[in-house]
Amino acid sequence: MSDRTSRDLSVRAAAVAVRVAELLEATCSEEAGAEPAAFLRDWAAAAERRAPGPAAPGHGSAPGQGSGSAPGRTPFERLVRWYGLGALEAELVLFAGLPEEHEGLARTFRTMHPAGAPHPSVGLAGLLIDCAARTATGATGAAAPDRVALRRLLHQGPAVRAGMLALTGDGPFHERSLTLADQLWEALHGHPARPAALEPADAGAPVPGLDGWLALPESVRAVAALRSRAPRTLLVSARDETVALSRCAALADAAGLGVFAARARPEDPAALGLLGLHAAARGAVPLLVVAAPPTGAGPVTPAVDRIPGPLLVCAAPGAVRPGPQRPVLTVPVGPVGVADRRRAWRAALPEAAARAPELAARHPLDPALTAQVALDVRSRAALAGPDGDGGDGGRPDVSGAIRARAGALLPPGVDLVGPRAPWSRLVLSAEADGQLRDAVARLRHQALVLDDWRLREAARAARGVRLLLTGPPGTGKSLAAEVLATEAGRDLLVVDGSELVSKYIGETEKNLAACFEAAERTQAVFLLDEADALFGTRTEISEANDRFANMETAYLLQRLDRFDGLAVLTTNLRQNIDAAFIRRMDFVVEFPLPDEAGRHRMWDLHLPPALRHPDVDLAALAQCYPVPGGWIRNAAIGAAFRAADEAGQVRQAHLADAMRREYGKAGRPFPGDPVTPGGPGADRRAAQALAAADAASDRLTRKENP
Repeated sequence: MSDRTSRDLSVRAAAVAVRVAELLEATCSEEAGAEPAAFLRDWAAAAERRAPGPAAPGHGSAPGQGSGSAPGRTPFERLVRWYGLGALEAELVLFAGLPEEHEGLARTFRTMHPAGAPHPSVGLAGLLIDCAARTATGATGAAAPDRVALRRLLHQGPAVRAGMLALTGDGPFHERSLTLADQLWEALHGHPARPAALEPADAGAPVPGLDGWLALPESVRAVAALRSRAPRTLLVSARDETVALSRCAALADAAGLGVFAARARPEDPAALGLLGLHAAARGAVPLLVVAAPPTGAGPVTPAVDRIPGPLLVCAAPGAVRPGPQRPVLTVPVGPVGVADRRRAWRAALPEAAARAPELAARHPLDPALTAQVALDVRSRAALAGPDGDGGDGGRPDVSGAIRARAGALLPPGVDLVGPRAPWSRLVLSAEADGQLRDAVARLRHQALVLDDWRLREAARAARGVRLLLTGPPGTGKSLAAEVLATEAGRDLLVVDGSELVSKYIGETEKNLAACFEAAERTQAVFLLDEADALFGTRTEISEANDRFANMETAYLLQRLDRFDGLAVLTTNLRQNIDAAFIRRMDFVVEFPLPDEAGRHRMWDLHLPPALRHPDVDLAALAQCYPVPGGWIRNAAIGAAFRAADEAGQVRQAHLADAMRREYGKAGRPFPGDPVTPGGPGADRRAAQALAAADAASDRLTRKENP
């Protein structure tokens, strides 16, 4: 189609070149006009010989008739029809494009231009009209366009208003140049050229898995708006640009159209005019991609006056404020249903179609992101070579692909890890254990309960699961989050709340928003440690800092409400947490210091039997040291290194010495060595107690018998 389109445009331009040759022959001396006229005729004849079919329209013919393509199929015909150009304006477009066809044509126009510019002048266009008027009057007596019509078109005609034609130069009106919009002639040739003002943006091909979304009333209205070709702005907002672009492509495809997407300054009418022109030449819907505004900047209003039909706008929430010039349709992105997510996984990974329900439940990504992950999975499999499987026993490593892609977008201080801690590592009370298991069950079955059972509408139930884990340091809160991620089959996004807080206004919200976006993109379990640094109790406003701190808390509460995954927040100081934050939690789980039985189990978990010397007494350790699990873990590791240095097994003395150091780090008095009933420690302690008793008895006797 591209060669045929290009030749068709050249033939149309050749008809105008012949008219210029006729003008030169009629108005110039033979010495001055013969050579350029001959070149114009020779070039036109060569262009017509390369024509794909019947000759293109000659002078006086209406655009869109007599070409080798059906009306409306070539870029030029689409442009004429879409902007409502008359025959004279269409010919002026071809006239202005002639210098782009051949260097000889540009040189010829340079010799005829008063200022030596390689473009046709307005005066030359007027001479062409005069010549056409004389020809028409002499042949048929019919009226022909005059210079008054030319002046009107070059000031307020559709082509000039849209930026398709422009007058350049500083001379008098008739000495100015007629030029075309940047790269428009190449686009009319069917080439994928675009002006510098339009940065490329790839909407991609429509992806499977959006059938349910396209059936929503808002989406149906948007498709009808695109088909109508009436001037409207369709705003598609999403925090993830990839998702918003995918939805725009799906809407255009449902309307039977393509999209021409570009990033441009929304407030620049010239840039948006170029967007509309290049989209029309391609028979596509113009799609404007608007970046998120800088911190502190407000939304912008797109300058849409030069776009005659519908305009798709893909923007971050709050980035665009539609103007009053035209109707606006807001198309919500919204989540996709379970059936569509499964359909997306089947289409993206047909080799794992049987696992689609499992993948949809474990990785409930938007279909656009599912397609990206599938590309990464196939790339990993290809790199594994013929002897590798690229996954887990031949199963695609979807989790690894998601983790790798998300790793490039993580903010500083945030880690995305693959959890491996099993439930057996947790030592909890029955109540805490039950709450954690209920949280995993809620995440696993929320599609069934909220979507299939329609409890989301009936009870206005929200998506996502939110837990607050409270208790002293070292009681296993972070370990519990890792266990939850393991049970849910998802990665763990670890965020240190204290590192997110910034003294600069707006930076804390920006940091946390980036973390939530990363968790949503990866569908990871979101772990926010030291949440009290962010969600502390709101205070009375006594100075500016208090007001901004309260604004941060309010924003973060709203952002947590919108998170539809599993969010785990930990704090050592529950009393410092805002009551409004507590109300938003689905589960509040207490992690107290472990009892003696719990400590015994922890010693057993952290110190495998094969490493223990026979003198190790875990029961005595658990009884003697009422400490959190984190201390027990540290002491077991420290004792193991001491034993390795002595080339032996871990002894009771190693463990006692390691525990002494833990007490020292905390600034607490060490209770001494553990006592093993019947063991050496017990004898020593007993002897010490007897000696102390004897000494006390002697002192008492001396007092009584001085």
